[in-house]
Amino acid sequence: MPDISVVVIVYNDAERLPNAVQSVLDQTLRNVEVVIVDDCSSDGSFEVARGLEATYPGRVRAFQLPENSGAGGEPRNLGIQQANGRYVMFLDSDDILERNACRNMFEAAEESGSDMVSGLCVRLYKDTRHERRNEWYPWLYSTTRTVSSVTELPDLLVWDTLSTNKCYRRDFLISNDLRFPKGMFYEDLMFIAEAYLAADSITLIPNQVYFWHVHERAENKSVTNSRHDMTNFVHRLEIHRRIDALLAERGLTEMKVAKDVKFLKHDLVLHLRDLPFRDEAYRREFAALAQEYLATLSPEAFAKVQPIQAICAYLLQQGDWERLIPAVDTLTHRSKISSPLAERNGRIYWCAEHLDDERGRAVLDVTDLGYHDKPLEKLFLRNQLSAFDVAGRTVRLAGDIINPLGTIPADAELKGELLFSARRRSLQSFSFPVRSLRHDGESVHWEAEADLTDGLRPLGIVDAVWDVRLKLSANGALTTTRLTVGDTDLTPRTLPVRPRLTRIVADHLKPHVSAKGHLAFELVAERRMGQRAQEFIDRGVRGKPGVLAKSSYRRAKNLRKTLTSGETKLRLYHEVFSRLPVKKRTVVFESHLGRQFSDGPRAIYEEMRRRGLKFEAIWAYQGTPNDFPKDATLVRRWSLPYLKALAQAEFWVDNQGFPLKLVKRPETTYIQTWHGSALKRMGFDLAELKRMSRAQQKAQQDALDRFDHFLIRSEHDVRTLAKAFRLQEKTLLRVGYPRNDSLVRTRRQELAEGRHGPHPLAAELGIPDDKTVLLYAPTFRKAGGRHARFELPFDVERFADEFGDRYVLLVRAHYLNHVVLPPTVRDRVINVSGHHDVTPLLELSDALITDYSSVMFDYALLDRPMLFFAYDYDEYAHESRGTYFDLTDAAPGPVFSTEEELYAAVKSLDTQALDYASARQQFVARFGEYDQGDAAQSIVDQFFAEWSR
Repeated sequence: MPDISVVVIVYNDAERLPNAVQSVLDQTLRNVEVVIVDDCSSDGSFEVARGLEATYPGRVRAFQLPENSGAGGEPRNLGIQQANGRYVMFLDSDDILERNACRNMFEAAEESGSDMVSGLCVRLYKDTRHERRNEWYPWLYSTTRTVSSVTELPDLLVWDTLSTNKCYRRDFLISNDLRFPKGMFYEDLMFIAEAYLAADSITLIPNQVYFWHVHERAENKSVTNSRHDMTNFVHRLEIHRRIDALLAERGLTEMKVAKDVKFLKHDLVLHLRDLPFRDEAYRREFAALAQEYLATLSPEAFAKVQPIQAICAYLLQQGDWERLIPAVDTLTHRSKISSPLAERNGRIYWCAEHLDDERGRAVLDVTDLGYHDKPLEKLFLRNQLSAFDVAGRTVRLAGDIINPLGTIPADAELKGELLFSARRRSLQSFSFPVRSLRHDGESVHWEAEADLTDGLRPLGIVDAVWDVRLKLSANGALTTTRLTVGDTDLTPRTLPVRPRLTRIVADHLKPHVSAKGHLAFELVAERRMGQRAQEFIDRGVRGKPGVLAKSSYRRAKNLRKTLTSGETKLRLYHEVFSRLPVKKRTVVFESHLGRQFSDGPRAIYEEMRRRGLKFEAIWAYQGTPNDFPKDATLVRRWSLPYLKALAQAEFWVDNQGFPLKLVKRPETTYIQTWHGSALKRMGFDLAELKRMSRAQQKAQQDALDRFDHFLIRSEHDVRTLAKAFRLQEKTLLRVGYPRNDSLVRTRRQELAEGRHGPHPLAAELGIPDDKTVLLYAPTFRKAGGRHARFELPFDVERFADEFGDRYVLLVRAHYLNHVVLPPTVRDRVINVSGHHDVTPLLELSDALITDYSSVMFDYALLDRPMLFFAYDYDEYAHESRGTYFDLTDAAPGPVFSTEEELYAAVKSLDTQALDYASARQQFVARFGEYDQGDAAQSIVDQFFAEWSR
C-alpha cells in the first residue's frame, strides 16, 4: 500500500503534465503513487498520461472521464475512488509539489494522528521576469500546531480554502463521504469547508508544500483569471450559499460573520475591479446577482472591512452606478479620492446621497480617514476623462478633476500641464500646457491639446508605452492626477509620431487603457514596411540575438539592483567612502531618523548660523525635504550621497542614532544631543535587549560606543540613560539640551515682564488672543482601531463642546503615530502633529496634557501647569516597558486615569499654577538642573568657535 496517493488532474494540458507528475516521482518520500485523471481532454493529454503510466509501471496509473465535467471536482472525486494510498493529496497539472512535501505531510500526519495536514502554498507568477512569489496566508503556518476543531482557528476556513496544499487520511474522506461538487467552479471552497468541519483534528506545518503556477498572460485563462465570464461569478455565489447553509446548520454564527468579511474583502473585490471595463448589460446582470447575495450578509461584516470595500458593496446594493464606478477606482487605487465627499452635522461622508438611510450613513461615514484634514498636495484626486479626439497630428482631451469638500477654492488661481512620460524609468518625458481650467463646483474642468508629432519624440523600441498625467496647481499648491478613461470612447485613432531611433518599427501612437483604467499610449507600426520590420525584430528578439540582448539587460539590471542594495551600500561606505579624506568643517545633522528639522541638532545648527561660522552643513531627510533649511546641503537618508557625507564629515550631530551598521571613523566626532530624559526604561534596561544573543548585544553596544559626546541635562540622566547605554563618564557633557535653550529664555522673559506674552505661532494657527491654549502630547503607542491610527483616549467632540468657548486644544501625536480629528471640532481643537519642532508649541501653550512623553521634562522649564492623563499607567509601567520612577509620586501636576477626571482637572486649571508650584520647582531641579539656556552656545564654543569666518 502506498503511503500517499497524489491525484493529478488534467484537462488539455499535455505539455505541462509531465512536469507535475515528475515533481511527485522526485519526492524524498519514495512510497508515493500518482493517480492521473484526465477530464476528457481533446489535446492528447490522456495519451501523455498513458505514456507516463507505461514508463513508470506500478507508480503511475492513468484514468479518463467519459465526458468533460467542466470543472475540477469530478476528476478529483474519481481520483479519491482509485487511490490506494493511506493518504490522499491533490495536484493540478500546471503546478508542482515541493520536493519534501509528501515526507513532511506524512510524518506530521503519523505523529499527530490528524485527519488533515496542511502546509504553505506559494504562488509563483510565471509571466514575471523574476518569477514573483506570494505566500498564501503565511501567518497560519508560522509554526507547527494541531487544532482539534477548525472553530479554534476560524481563519483556516475563511482564508485557506485550497484543497491542494493538504494531505488527507483516505479513510477520513471515505467515511465522511467527502466529495467535490460536480461541474462547479470554486469546488475547493465547498470541499474544504466540509473537510474542516468534519475533521477531528487538523495539523499545520511551517513548510512549503505546493507551488501554484500563475500564468496571467496565458491564452486560455484559468478560472481565477476568467472573472469576466459571468458563469464564474454565478458559481462563486452558489458555492458561498452552500457554505452559508452548512455553517447555519451547525450554528456557527461567528464563523459566518468572518466568512462574510472575507467575501467583502476578497471575493467581491476581485469582480468589482473588473466592472469599469465591462459594458452596461454586464453590469446590470452582475448587480442583480450580487444584490441578492449581499442581502444575506451580516451587517456586522460591513463594519469590519475597509471603508471603501463596504462603500462599494453598499452602492452596488443600491444600484448607484454613478457613484459605484468612481468608488471602484478608489478600491483599485486606495489613496485616490474619487468622490466630492459631503459634510453633514460635523461628519464626512463619501457622497451626499443615501444619507437618509441609517445604514447608508454608517457605511458612507469616512470621517476617520481624515480626508478633511489633508492639504491639496497630499491628495490623489480622480481625473475623469470626458472627451478624447484626434485631429490630424493633435490629440484633444478634456476631463474633470474631483474637488473634495471644496479643497480647491472657487477663486483659486489655476494652472496645469499634461505630462507624457515613458513607462520605463529614467527615460524621457514631455509636457504640454493645459489650455483651459475652470472651477466647476464639485470638480475642476480642464481642456488641452497636444501636438504629439512635433512635441513628443520617443526613442522607439525601448519606450513603447507612454503614460499621461495632469499636474494641477491651485494657488501654488501642486497635485498630480492620472487620467481615468472610464466609459470615454478611445476607438483606435492613432497619431503619427517620429521616433528618434527609427520609424521603420513604429510610426504612430495608439491610445489604450492601462490595466488600472488610466489613459496610456502605445507605439505601433501602421505602414506595411513597419509591420514587416516589427516582425523581423520580433524574430530577432526570440532568436539568439534577442536571448543575448535580454541576458545582457538582465545582468545589467541585476548589477544595478546589487549596487543599490543595503549590503552593497554598507560595503561602499566602509571600503570606498571611508577611505576618502575627511572634509574639514563639514557637519552632518539629523533629527529623529531624518523625519524632522527639529530638536537639539536644529538648535546647534541655528546657533552656528547665527554666529556666522564658516562650515558646510548637510541635513539628512526622510520622505520629502520640505521644511528643511534651504542654506544647507540636503541628502536623503540611506542614499549614496548620505553615506558619502557621513564617511567624510568631521562632525555628526544627531538626537537619536545614525544607522547602526555604519562604523564611525576615528577622525569624525559624534555629538549625540538625545531627545528627552528617561521615565521609560531605555537601552540595556529593556527586556528585549537582555534577551538578545551576545552578537546582537555587541552590535547594539558598538553603535552606542560611537558617541564621542552625549549631552546630559541632569544627574538623573547619568543614573538612567548613561547607565542603560553603558556610556563612559568621559563621554558625558553636562550642558543641558540645546532644544531647551529657548524654553529657558522664554521663562526668564516672562519673569522679567510679569506675563506670558503672545507667540507668533498663534496667529499662524488662527488662535484668538482671548483663548487659553492647551497642548495634548502623548507618547508613542502602537496604532490600532479600524483604520490603524492612534485613537484619542477621550471624546474630543465632547471636550470641544465643554471647553471650546475658553480653550483651544492642540493635539500633537508622536511622530510615529497619526491622529484624525472630526471636522466638528474645527478651530477649537487643532491637529499640530505635522509641525516638525515641538518647542514652539510648548512655548505657545498655557498648559500641557500628557501621559508619559518626555516633553514633560522640557515643558517643566516654563513653570506652567501640567496634567497627566495616565489612563493605562499600570500596564505601561509594569507590563510594558517599565519606568525608572513612579510618575504618580513625582509628577508636578495631577495624575488621573479617566475622562471625567480629565475634565475636572481642566476645570480647575486656574489653581494648578499655585497648587503645584513647589512640585514643578523640585521636578526641574531633579530632571533639568543643567538646562540653563546656554547649551547650544556651550557646544558651539567647545567644538566650532574656531570656525569663524
